[in-house]
Amino acid sequence: MLMQEQKRLENIVQKTTEQLEDAPQGMLRLSSSKKWVQYYHCIPGKRKSGEYIPKTNDELIRRLAQKAYDEKILKLAEKRLSQIKKITKDYDEEELEKIFLREHIERKKLIRSVEQTWEQRLEKWMSQEYKRKEFQGDTPAILTDRGERVRSKSEKIFADYFYRNGIPYKYECPLYLKGLGTVHPDFTFLSKKIKQEIYWEHDGRMDDPIYAQNAIRKIQAYQENDIYPGERLILTSETAKSVLDTKMIEKLVCRYLL
Repeated sequence: MLMQEQKRLENIVQKTTEQLEDAPQGMLRLSSSKKWVQYYHCIPGKRKSGEYIPKTNDELIRRLAQKAYDEKILKLAEKRLSQIKKITKDYDEEELEKIFLREHIERKKLIRSVEQTWEQRLEKWMSQEYKRKEFQGDTPAILTDRGERVRSKSEKIFADYFYRNGIPYKYECPLYLKGLGTVHPDFTFLSKKIKQEIYWEHDGRMDDPIYAQNAIRKIQAYQENDIYPGERLILTSETAKSVLDTKMIEKLVCRYLL
């Protein structure tokens, strides 16, 4: 969370700095009464009260107001960024786990770690049994490199990629969504980054109107259960004319799962 906040602040600093580079010289002064507001352009070395700005010059008024706001934002963002960097400079989110992992193998048998190691947690997650959806009798038998049966060639491409790259997953693991019932995401992962499950839905027949409507309804149900695309929900799709982009699989994996 600290690293995410640091990145957010860095983006704010960069954006406001770029905007200030193009900002006009001086500052805006407002003089207001019950009936009207007057604007003045104050420039160092000139009249202290500033030069009157006609309201017709609304672009200059707006840019001076934006400049003052950006300066305040930049000052605060740089202050908070400096504070966070002092913490994250030598911070390692796995440092507690590493203390246990560095212990002698015989000592590990005597110690109860303060938290489960990631390997222990992942092993427990993978060992949990679940019931998959059943296959209809006329469904073609498509097997992955891991030896499991999937429903489409596209799902085989996904599963084989995860398997070859050592990315643990569950295929069609049931998930209850309030408002819709039990669904079976194509793939479920346990994220090391956020320590939560991430779901991957591939909609392979989006040119079928009924299929597309059902897919949209499912996405809405995910969101109603606080599972949002780009956070804990990865979405891919294809049609007869727009096939699966295998390069996109790699990009999404790097972004959300590694």
